Amino acid sequence: MPAVETSATPSPQLAAPGATTFPSGFLWGAATAAYQIEGAAQEDGRTPSIWDTFSRTPGKVLGGDTGDVACDHYHRWRDDVRLMAELGLGAYRFSVSWPRVQPTGRGPAVQRGLDFYRALVDELLAHGITPMVTLYHWDLPQDLETSFPSGSAAGGGWPERDTAERFAEYAGIVGQALGDRVELWSTLNEPWCSAFLGYGSGVHAPGRTDHEAALRAAHHLNLGHGLAAKALRAALPARAGIGIALNPHAVRPLTDSPEDHDARRRIDALANRIFSGPLLKGAYPADLIADTSHITDWSFVRSEDLAVIKHPLDFLGINYYAPAVVSAATDPTAPRRDGHNSSSHSPWPGADGVAFHRAPGELTAMEWPVDPTGLTDLLLQYTAEAPGVPLFVTENGAAFEDQVGEDGRVHDPDRIRYLHSHLSAVHEALRQGADVRGYFLWSLMDNFEWAYGYSKRFGAVHVDYETQVRTPKSSGLWYGRAARDGALPPIG
Repeated sequence: MPAVETSATPSPQLAAPGATTFPSGFLWGAATAAYQIEGAAQEDGRTPSIWDTFSRTPGKVLGGDTGDVACDHYHRWRDDVRLMAELGLGAYRFSVSWPRVQPTGRGPAVQRGLDFYRALVDELLAHGITPMVTLYHWDLPQDLETSFPSGSAAGGGWPERDTAERFAEYAGIVGQALGDRVELWSTLNEPWCSAFLGYGSGVHAPGRTDHEAALRAAHHLNLGHGLAAKALRAALPARAGIGIALNPHAVRPLTDSPEDHDARRRIDALANRIFSGPLLKGAYPADLIADTSHITDWSFVRSEDLAVIKHPLDFLGINYYAPAVVSAATDPTAPRRDGHNSSSHSPWPGADGVAFHRAPGELTAMEWPVDPTGLTDLLLQYTAEAPGVPLFVTENGAAFEDQVGEDGRVHDPDRIRYLHSHLSAVHEALRQGADVRGYFLWSLMDNFEWAYGYSKRFGAVHVDYETQVRTPKSSGLWYGRAARDGALPPIG
């Protein structure tokens, strides 16, 4: 792998006059997920996850792509850590593959799986890179989806309470293995996607389309977070920080009409308050329960669950890509096209009367609008909703049509502009009083982009999937300079 080309850059105290500078100690990182980069799908005891099964199901993933090899990070992790260091990153957020550590989701750990993460963390620390571990980034062991307690009507997976209990056991195993090395822990990544794309619209694994199952899954993901946080508290040193990474929607009404404001309320309940309610306030919103009463009576929520879910957070992760613009639907039977789902199955239980609209402005390769104001809004919103809880931007980034040029470089000025505008949005939130401790670019490298397969590139580093050659993009070098300086470089 060729060395990253870098140039001498000023230290933060020598940044150009008027530069957008960030607080001392601000973490500049990048993020990945195990199934998207590791590969080695059948090595060292790893068994299938729901994403292995889903990606092998014809028609579910573009091009029939799978994560069997992905970026081959399982074998190339030393080079990848060296690449992070050469770029100048100060932190790395990665997820642990549950089926690599606990193949059936039950019972003892596979030490070879844990050893991989022990070695990865040691290498990160040796290069001065702070690790943040995410315990769950969507790769549920397949056995937990298809094998569940007798008499259960939930059908396995996250709609089943037992999965939350198994997740806590797994959290304790990983906490015991890495707790002496890792101080930042995130239980779940984007539980909204796991619940509503996995069990509602079916465009993510396991591909089920059952609105009651989606609501059950959302609750058991919340419960799994609380149980896992408790297990981590028991396993980790007192200095460790435990949080969760949500993908809250910056929901905006299309017009100022009462009908459009009610549409915004409905989506805000399903996208945001279904998680922030129990996590921060110990209760599900009354309007959410009323809106979905024709789907479920919520009897799967036990009286003791809410106290478990409302476990004290040491930080809250915010993932942001684009705002959501909604209105009352003129045709409630039309499919919802919300940037997450283009199927006829809606991921929004009880919101058939809501229509989604594309926000104005430039689009990424995902056809997501570029609007950094939504990030500022969310950071300020959660500062108000969770006073005293530090925030991290745990994911933010954009896919563009990146190609290696004749000069062997990848020039991606659109992504540089995107990063500059969104980091400026973080800086604006800081200026207004948000306690934001760090920013994790999605993603470190191009990878398996879920149902889009390998067709979309989010990375700061280009990956040639045939040769596995890594080529830092212009945006990666720009971001590395920002990380070293603690200030935003010019974009020209």
